[in-house]
Amino acid sequence: VQLQASGGGLVQAGGSLRLSCAAPGLTFSDYGMGWFRQAPGKEREFVAAISWTDDTTYYTDSVKGRFTISRDNAKNTVYLRMNSLKPEDTAVYYCAADWHGSSSMWFGAMDYWGKGTLVTVSS
Repeated sequence: VQLQASGGGLVQAGGSLRLSCAAPGLTFSDYGMGWFRQAPGKEREFVAAISWTDDTTYYTDSVKGRFTISRDNAKNTVYLRMNSLKPEDTAVYYCAADWHGSSSMWFGAMDYWGKGTLVTVSS
């Protein structure tokens, strides 16, 4: 199973980006989906997740109110809409899938990971 993240790029502070992650070959509706990020010199951290069953969403405090995770089961795709971007959001963003995942995705024990997409926010 390959998860394919896209949508990263260079944006000025205050700007917006939408990341997409396609999951062909996955029984998508059976998986919770998450976004994680790793900034230079830092450990990977949880950003957001959406549950497999009722679309409950979870966010780390630093992105609440600015980022929105959503999913389209018909397209096997999860999205991360990022508004009001800050330089501290600069990182490689990874999508990941967890079978029947819900709040436990916070801890990062996911079944599948995609290659990252780089988001750079300039001040």
